[in-house]
Amino acid sequence: MRVLVLIKGNEESEAGTLPDENYVAEMTQYNEDLAKAGVMLAAEGLHASSKGARIKFAGAKRIVTDGPFAETKELLAGFWLIQVKSKAEAIEWVSRIPFADGEEIELRQVFEASDFPPEIFPPEDAAREEALREELQRKAAKP
Repeated sequence: MRVLVLIKGNEESEAGTLPDENYVAEMTQYNEDLAKAGVMLAAEGLHASSKGARIKFAGAKRIVTDGPFAETKELLAGFWLIQVKSKAEAIEWVSRIPFADGEEIELRQVFEASDFPPEIFPPEDAAREEALREELQRKAAKP
């Protein structure tokens, strides 16, 4: 199962404060451990919401609001996409993240084609989606 690990934002991430070299070294080691175990599919940090935008859909209308956004608790600072066998394994990996007190993580399982009944997501559509995913992975793997 794929799990999206969402890193919640805080005042430091919203201020654009960069971590110190010790923290970067610890996080690099953690990411290397995930990669060596074949668990990590992707991982990225996000710039502050002041550099982002939100788009609200209202029928055919699109309402764009530029950041920053007021509620820090609603913001994301980064993510990992991991491949694990269970929610318990995801929790085990996330428990190893070298975060300080107060950091918050949210785990969300990613939908797979097999989560849908065939009348909603026919096998031929699932096969096309899987082929697209494989093509994107091949393109991402090229230097």
